[in-house]
Order: sequence, then structure tokens, then C-alpha cells
Amino acid sequence: MFRTWLAIPLWKRVIAALVLGIIVGRLWGPGAESIKIVGDVFVASIRMLVVPLIFFSLVSGVAAIGDLGKLGQVGGRAMLLFVVTGQMAVWLGLLLGTVFAPGVGVDTSALQMGPVPEPQETSWRDMVLSIIPQSPVQAMADVAVLPLIVFSVLLGIGILMAREDGAPVQRVFDSGSVVMQKVTMIVMELTPFGVFALMAWVAGTLGFDALLALAQLVGLNYLGCLLIIGLIYTGMVKFLARMPVIPFFRGIIDAMAVSYSTASSNATLPVTLRCAERNLGISPSVASFVIALGATINMNGTAMYLGLATLFGAQVFGVDLTWGQYFLISILATLGAIGAAGIPGAGLIMMALVFGAVGVPLETIAFVAGVDRIMDMMRTTTNVTGDAAVATTVASMTGEINRAELVSADDV
Repeated sequence: MFRTWLAIPLWKRVIAALVLGIIVGRLWGPGAESIKIVGDVFVASIRMLVVPLIFFSLVSGVAAIGDLGKLGQVGGRAMLLFVVTGQMAVWLGLLLGTVFAPGVGVDTSALQMGPVPEPQETSWRDMVLSIIPQSPVQAMADVAVLPLIVFSVLLGIGILMAREDGAPVQRVFDSGSVVMQKVTMIVMELTPFGVFALMAWVAGTLGFDALLALAQLVGLNYLGCLLIIGLIYTGMVKFLARMPVIPFFRGIIDAMAVSYSTASSNATLPVTLRCAERNLGISPSVASFVIALGATINMNGTAMYLGLATLFGAQVFGVDLTWGQYFLISILATLGAIGAAGIPGAGLIMMALVFGAVGVPLETIAFVAGVDRIMDMMRTTTNVTGDAAVATTVASMTGEINRAELVSADDV
């Protein structure tokens, strides 16, 4: 029976749990709150993973660049495009959340929980100083994510500068990153049970308005991802790489299809590499470096969603956010997306770090967990498309692309 359960794809189990949870919640009513403890365990498990997952993934990702020389020529351009497009993506999510306000109007008076945290009023000087950890260990213990990210990036750069002497340390973090991804997959196996309990609680306690808000959130997630692909990536390929757009998308259609079905950038990596080299004409050295790096740190779909989901949670629970906190969300969402592992459900885990920084209750995760897989599929397609777009642009800038092969991809 256990093997039969595991043989069913996780996304199918999650969707079934989502539907069953809504049905049970509507029939059970407020009494469905009695099984919320199962969902609370799931959320607590997610919170447990935030610090080690960010620490190992970021250090391993920075060290994976190889050397500072390569970082300057190819990696520098790739990193700049990753960061700039990441910022554009997260501000797009904030714009969609502000304009459409999917969380406004949801009645949370029936929820039994503590008071909503007040947003912290801090000056820009305090914010700058707060990102430098006085103690990395204390930052981990306090789940102070931004200082932890700064330390992780510096540690990764230190490994690069140490060259051969840093190789043993790099192997430790590479192994740690793989181990944490496996641990994450174990926690993700709890998703159907957590989703069932949380959706029953939401449907039974909050009613139909909450379900409509979730449907709007899903729609905005897809709209945001389509805008990223149709505007940002298309513009990058056409105006920066000066390459034809239609052959580009036809060349990566296999990778887009696999990424949508698996919701995993890492699982799609071999297909993306094959499309980049065979259909787009990118040299193997640039393709393997940029796309492998992108599968680790280029998560623009996730960055957009983190901005959108943070505003959704703030609107649901009545948290007023300042412009300073908007900028903090943009930084944390971009860096959180960089630290997110390329596996299903990673964006759900990164929510905890962004929510906690601006005072949005983690109960928001309870709302979105049930539909996260549906959104994750589109976010991953956006991420993988971005990997290919950045690789094409960097290869074009450095003369590492066979343009004739890209044009011939029109026949793929």
C-alpha cells in the first residue's frame, strides 16, 4: 500500500488532497479546525528547512561558478542578467498584488491565532547595518535570513578565492546542498496530508470567499509568469542577444514542456542543456556553465510569486506595509529565489523568510499550500525559459553561439 501511494506522482496526490480537503471542509464546517494540527506540522517542517537550505544552496551555488576569472567574463554577465531580471520579476509581482489586491475582503475573524505582528519601523541606515551579521551562528539561530544570505555569499566567494585549498570545503557544501534537497523531498511527502488539513480548515472556517481569493492568486501567478516570458525574456533575446524570437522558443519547447510537468528546474536540466546546445547553437562550455548556474540561482518565476504572495498575506491579515518594506521584499524575494533549490515546493519554503521579515503571518502558507503545485508548474517553466534566455544572451555577447543553428531551430 505504501509503495502504491508513493508510485502516484506527488502533484496528483496534492490535487486530490486539495479537492478532498475543500469538500470535507464545506461539509464539516468550523469543526474542521480540529485537524488543523496536521497542517501546522507541515508548516513547521517547512520553517525548519529555511536556514540550512539557504545556507548550503547559496554557498554551493556561488562556489559552482568555478573561478573568479570565469566569473568576470561569463558569470558576471549572467549574474547581472539574473539579478536585474529577478528584480523586474519581483516588482511585477508586487505591482500585480497591489493593483488586483487578491487578499482584500477575506474575513479572518473566525481564525483562532495570535495578534498580527506589527511592521518594524527602521531607517535605511539600520537596514544596511542589519544585513551584516555580528555572528553567523546567531543569525542562523534567530532565522535572520538577510544576514545569513550575505554571509553565505561571502563564504562562497572565499571558497572561489581559495582555489584548490577551498575544494574540500566546496565538496562539503555541495554534498550538504544535495542532502538538504533530499530532506526537502521528504518534507514534501507530507504535502498531501498538510494540504488536506489546511484546505479543510480554510474551507470550513473561512468559506467560499477564501477559495475565490485563492483562485485569483493562481490566475495572477500565471499572468505574472506569462508577462515575464512574453516581455522580459522575449525582449532580452530580441534586443540584447539580437536573435529571432520564434526559433528561440521553438528550440526550447521540449524543456518548457518537461519543466511544466515536473515542476523542477534540476530535473529539467539535462533537457535544457540539450536544447541549448543542439537547437540554440550555444557552445557547450557556456551552456553548461550558465544553465547549470541558472538552475540553482535563476528563479524569476519564484521571485515574482514571493512578492505577490507576500502582498496577498498582508492583505488577508491586514498588515500595512511601508515603501521601505516593499524594497526589503524585493531584496529578500530576489535573494530568496536565488537560495531556492530547483525542486518542487522550494518556493513554498522560501515564503517563510520573506513573510517573517515584514511581519506577514506564516498562516498565509496555509492558504496557498493547497494550490502551490498548480502555480509551481508555471513558475518552473518561467525559470527554465529564463535560463535558456540568459544563456543565449551571454553566448551572443561573448561570440559563443552558432546563429545558423538557432535559425534552423525554426524547423524543430
